[in-house]
Amino acid sequence: MDVKDLRLSEFISKPITVSPNATLMKTREILLKNKVKRVIILDKKTPVGVITERDIAKKIYELGTKPINSVKAKEFIQKKIFVLTKENSVQECAKMMKKHRISLVIVVNEDKTLNGIVTETDLVKVFLTKESTQIKTSEIMKKEVITAQPSDPILYVESLLIKYGISRVIIKRNQKPVGVITFRDFVPAKIPQWIAESADPKEVQEYKFKKGLEEIHSNQMSYLFPFHATDIMSPNPITVEMNKDVKIAITLMIKYDISGLPVVNKSKLVGIITKSDIVNVLAQ
Repeated sequence: MDVKDLRLSEFISKPITVSPNATLMKTREILLKNKVKRVIILDKKTPVGVITERDIAKKIYELGTKPINSVKAKEFIQKKIFVLTKENSVQECAKMMKKHRISLVIVVNEDKTLNGIVTETDLVKVFLTKESTQIKTSEIMKKEVITAQPSDPILYVESLLIKYGISRVIIKRNQKPVGVITFRDFVPAKIPQWIAESADPKEVQEYKFKKGLEEIHSNQMSYLFPFHATDIMSPNPITVEMNKDVKIAITLMIKYDISGLPVVNKSKLVGIITKSDIVNVLAQ
């Protein structure tokens, strides 16, 4: 059987859940304690929403002077959640993820109650163990990589994550990747405290959504940025050579629990490959 025709019932996983009345603080603690990237909001037995690390990071910066404990999980309930049944196929799941740019599909029973979830990680594991085709990393990697310098302010890095709708920014020096910053790095409570101590929230919000940062403007706003990329980045990132089989990249992502890898050619950054790129192959 083609890997794309496999049923979701073969690899549904059980998610971590929170109630609609759980506070943002409690939800963040659950994410960190369980080392997961998202939780399902469960109203009785029915899934009504998803909260991700990215959602929490963005919400924290929007709070201003509003206490974090005043925010409830129900504020994250989406108008539409993406669901399938255990009888749907890998390809159907991959197509849904690709179309809606999501990393998780909720699996429901006939009565709409929660059965489980299928994530991008589940799909790339299927690709790793069931797919026989050999594909070079260079064939499916993205050549355009959003990068920053080690000395760039953390607010600038965060603005890149939001502006481009990406999950990671590669920190490079002399064309070589030296670190990675993801939304997970903005989840710990210390980041909002830094911001609160350094700037007026309105000025921060105004800056974050600017299209770019000119050098003069950077100098004028320098008092906002006491911390830089090097302060929070994960150094010495795991990389993959562009000519390696894509299964090598998948193995590294699973082994180190990361969603994307800088792709290098003789140590120089030439692209990036993510779990989404693998899912896109399965969606074809």
